[in-house]
Amino acid sequence: MTPEQLLTFAYVAEAGNISRAAELLHLSQPAVSGQLRALQEWFGEPLYRRSGHGIALTSAGEGLVEHARQLRHAYAQARGVRDAWRGIASGSLQLGASTTPASYVLPALVAAFRARYPAVALQLSDGNTREIVQRLPQLDMAFIEGDIPAGLPADTAVYEWRADEVVAVVPADHALAAHGSATLADIAAYPLVMREQGSGVRGLVERAFQAEGLAPDVALELAGVEGVKQAVRAGLGIGFVSIMSMRHEDGALVALRVGAGGLTRTLSILLPHASAPARAAALFLEMCRA
Repeated sequence: MTPEQLLTFAYVAEAGNISRAAELLHLSQPAVSGQLRALQEWFGEPLYRRSGHGIALTSAGEGLVEHARQLRHAYAQARGVRDAWRGIASGSLQLGASTTPASYVLPALVAAFRARYPAVALQLSDGNTREIVQRLPQLDMAFIEGDIPAGLPADTAVYEWRADEVVAVVPADHALAAHGSATLADIAAYPLVMREQGSGVRGLVERAFQAEGLAPDVALELAGVEGVKQAVRAGLGIGFVSIMSMRHEDGALVALRVGAGGLTRTLSILLPHASAPARAAALFLEMCRA
């Protein structure tokens, strides 16, 4: 057994997929499979089994993976110590963000950070809230929408960041467009265009309808804010988006506040490896919270 094999095993267990883990590790899939095979031979028991398009850990694998995660955490702490000693003249910063912060909040912050620390290699990946949380062990910092999911990795700090409002969107000639707001019952009378499962916007909207005892017709489900808006423009139904995504609309769509108080939520920052974050992550967190 080698430390590299254990680290690879930790990534595969978190990703649930060998090819995805290979991408995160910047290794070929055969290299990752070879490390897993060597680790399994050393252990003497199957550590995982194929399951659909991914893998599922055996009971032996579940027992070993905790030690693999501890090793990866120790490596992250060592990197934090190194970055603190080296300062911020170089280094890297891996950010992940769900759709709203990735599209409408972070670009300006990333630009400001790059201007101040040009030697830091910064990468921003996006996805829905569920996807970002799944990638958390491979990130230095994450930005998500809505409720904080249960089961975050140990040593993850959570910071409430910004308030956001989710609005209904309709074409400018829609029957509800002139009112400026609409009740959930009003909206439920029309077909809906919804984000994919795992989206923070979708989760908020679904909980609101359930609380009112309403079960509206979902005419279309698709990924991405702009996809929802295009479907609404095409007359496929009423959509739901962050009010931030409506800043530069051309008048073809109208935003409606939902109910008297609106559908509000919190954007949050997740900081994995919080006991010893990378120096770049600590500085970016400070900039965001300022």
